[in-house]
Amino acid sequence: MNDACYGCSTCASADKPLESFIASLPMETSHHRVDSQETHCGFGLQGVCCRLCANGPCRITPDAPRGVCGADADVMVTRNLLRAVASGSGCYIHVVENTALNLLHTARERGKIKGPGALERLCGLFGVSGGGEWERAEKVASAVLKDIYRPVYEKMELVEKMAYPPRFKKWAGLGILPGGAAAEVYKGVVKCSTNLNSDPVDMLFNCLKLGISTGIYGLTLTNLLNDVLLGEPEIRPATVGLRVIDPDYINIMITGHQHTMFVRLQERLTEPDVTARARAAGAKGFKLVGCTCVGQDLQLRGAHYTDIFDGHAGNNYTSEAILATGGIDAVISEFNCTLPGIEGICDELLVKQICVDDVAKKANAEYIPFNFAEREKQADEIIDRVIASYKERRSKVELRLQKDHGFENTITGVSEGSLKKFLGGSWKPLVDLIVSGDIKGVAGVVGCSSLVTGGHDVLTVELVRELIARDIIILTAGCSSGGIENVGLMVPEAAELAGPRLKAVCKKLGIPPVLNFGPCLAIGRLEIVATELAETLGIDMPQLPLVLSAAQWLEEQALADGCFGLALGLPLHLGKPPFVTGSPVTVKVLTEDMKNLTGGQVIINDDPKASADILEKIILEKRGALKI
Repeated sequence: MNDACYGCSTCASADKPLESFIASLPMETSHHRVDSQETHCGFGLQGVCCRLCANGPCRITPDAPRGVCGADADVMVTRNLLRAVASGSGCYIHVVENTALNLLHTARERGKIKGPGALERLCGLFGVSGGGEWERAEKVASAVLKDIYRPVYEKMELVEKMAYPPRFKKWAGLGILPGGAAAEVYKGVVKCSTNLNSDPVDMLFNCLKLGISTGIYGLTLTNLLNDVLLGEPEIRPATVGLRVIDPDYINIMITGHQHTMFVRLQERLTEPDVTARARAAGAKGFKLVGCTCVGQDLQLRGAHYTDIFDGHAGNNYTSEAILATGGIDAVISEFNCTLPGIEGICDELLVKQICVDDVAKKANAEYIPFNFAEREKQADEIIDRVIASYKERRSKVELRLQKDHGFENTITGVSEGSLKKFLGGSWKPLVDLIVSGDIKGVAGVVGCSSLVTGGHDVLTVELVRELIARDIIILTAGCSSGGIENVGLMVPEAAELAGPRLKAVCKKLGIPPVLNFGPCLAIGRLEIVATELAETLGIDMPQLPLVLSAAQWLEEQALADGCFGLALGLPLHLGKPPFVTGSPVTVKVLTEDMKNLTGGQVIINDDPKASADILEKIILEKRGALKI
């Protein structure tokens, strides 16, 4: 391998050691390619282009304010947005569907339920009673699947059982209660097709409807079903960053969002006959290395998997660097955030790629479709491939390990349950701290990592630094969490960076000012926290001194997440606007009218200090309205 760096010009990263490592690599990564894509299409940025029919592609300009069919900028923009939100929602519904199916199959086979408390919680919410543990688990899974598969003209039953009553009443009044989640996705796709809907406001309401089904099912229920199958999160210190890669083991990097697809493989890798095979190949055993959201989910539950999980190495745009260390012997993918850019690096470093869900099929990956009934056999097939990869590659590949990257005492395992338990079983201590002003407010910094708006995690990390300095505590979920933790903002010592009152709280409790709830799916956990805080205070969610930021949102799933936040009535900050600025109607609805519809609003700002000023002002206004 050529020791010269591929082209030392890379995008900036909030993680300076990572930035230096990537700049030294003799291979191309997304951090290099971003420079070649700096010139963006102005029509695309505004959302005023359409390629839905053969008369186009049409583009809106002052001299051509309508496409051939007559669609204006408002129609084109909202049609494009609805199509993107429907796609993002479909991704999340795919995840909750598979998770519910895995719980259903586990229950029918009388498999292990690792989170009995989580099961009882869902039974209470759903009104499930009677029978043994497996019977109740089957009823819970069946209820979720039944709702997902309802036709669009039948409202889902679990929405009312899961939603905060004032929000449910608001949604019903606006006419945005969703029908079957899968049906809502296809209805959204149909509505934004050629020469159909041309009412931008109607399409924006559809986006909110998709946001509700995405949030309650794809986010919140996926987490709670995972808790039943995988065990509930427990707060603990953990190791993060590239330092988690141990060259003495056969290392498998996992990418995606569907943790339940790995359960049997995860267990099998620790069984004596398999570890003996690893030792015979020259390794001490196997380790799973976390990457993207499924790695965050493993980290969240890491207290249950200390024998196999080595730690979370990084987010989506750290994945190429993780592979470039040479210490990864196989990649198993099952969902998105699995960058196409890893393919060339895997080829060069002889890393075996295996895909277990064809939605994430890489061009050079072997496809072993996950089948619950065949999971034992498939786990052994995967182990055979991974051992073969280890034997083939380790003597031929240079190791570029980064043992000083990351931290050893990052606090993880935070969930609505573990945090409430930490606070003594009640939200009152947190409410008291907010009322007293020791914690000025709460900011949910969530979602993706991107390479724009400053560079890799730059806006996200700098915004977090600004907010904690203003005594605003941060709750994170998503790939953004991976960037925030790898720069040391989730270790207890980070309390020194907080404002004086938040710093005192953190030191007293022994916590960092940034609490990691894990994967992007855990945005649903933040919704539970917000709901229970509002319930404790006896107010509706828009009244909370709570704001959201998806500072470096990346993809269509993030847009569906954002619609959920708006439906909840929360202020939502974005560093970069979605591709809607060409539509005056869309901009006005999202940034102004939404306040009167749901209580939410979209805020666009790419400067960390200015963004923090805006979010702090909103928090102070909400505190003032509550007279605290």
